[in-house]
Formats: sequence, structure tokens, C-alpha cells
Amino acid sequence: RRLYLDTHALVCLLEENGFTTQQSEVIVSALVKIMNTNLDMIYKDMVTKVQQEIALQQVMSHIGGVKKDMIILEKSEFSALRSENEKIKLELQQLKKQVMDEITKVRADNKLNLNLEKSRVKELVSFGYFLHAQQDRALTQTDRKIDTEVADLKTMLESHKLDNIKYLAGSVFTCLTVALGFYRLWI
Repeated sequence: RRLYLDTHALVCLLEENGFTTQQSEVIVSALVKIMNTNLDMIYKDMVTKVQQEIALQQVMSHIGGVKKDMIILEKSEFSALRSENEKIKLELQQLKKQVMDEITKVRADNKLNLNLEKSRVKELVSFGYFLHAQQDRALTQTDRKIDTEVADLKTMLESHKLDNIKYLAGSVFTCLTVALGFYRLWI
């Protein structure tokens, strides 16, 4: 510790201004004690470079440990998300297959019904059982049935399509939310 005060010059200055030598030395001694006390209090609150480097190393060690924990957590969470996404993809593929099977089944049923109706109408016309008006009515009903079946099929297809989009959007937003959460935790 260095004291940047010329005590001899201060004693001389005090003597020039009317103090005795003993009074000047007592005043300078009191000033030196006060300054030393103040410096002791200041040095108590300060740290040395060695202490600062030790604290910095400890903080860096803790940060390194937290980074390792975050990497492990991130890997485990992302693997869980990947497996969940794979499950959802499989479910979507199964739903798609079921929808396609249903569509194929409905189409086959409609074709069969249409062919049966056509053959029945042809038989009835060939035997002369129906009049022209009855034939028109039967065709109109058949057309209505076909239109109804096609409309039902379209509605069912749109419903399954919307369900698939909902599952996909939910999966994407879930992944995005988790990724943003990790990103926020990381930063």
C-alpha cells in the first residue's frame, strides 16, 4: 500500500501557518491514521486478481456443467420428439390407408349399384314393364343416389383430409414450441 502524501511537506506547511512542530506532527499523524483506516475499509471490499481469476474459473466451470446438462437434455428431448413424430406419421399413414380403402369400397359399391340399376332398367325396358315416364323416374332416382353417394364420399374425404392436416399442424407446432423453449433456455 502506498500513501501519496508528503507528510514532511505538510508538517512544514502547518508550521508556516502558525502551528507548533508537535501540533503539526500530531495533525499529520491523525491524517495518516484516518487515510490508512479508509484504505483498509476500501481494500476489504476489493478482491485481488488471483481471487477474481479463481471466481471466474468457478463460474466458467459452472457454465460448462450447465452447457453439458443442456446438451444432454436437448438430445433426449429431441429424440423423444422424433419418436413422437414417427408415431404420428405412422398413424397418419394408417388413416390415409383406411381412407383410401373406404374410398375404393364406396366406389366399388357405387359401380356395382350403378351396374345393377342399369341392368335392371334394361331388363324392364326389354320386357316392356315400364313406361317411358317410369324409366325417367328410375334414372332420376339412380342419378340422385349416385349424386348423394358422391357428395357423401366427398364430404368424408374432406373430413379425413382436415383431420390429417390438423394432426400434421399440431405436430409441427408442438415441435416448434419445444424447439423455441429450448432455444430460450439456451440463450
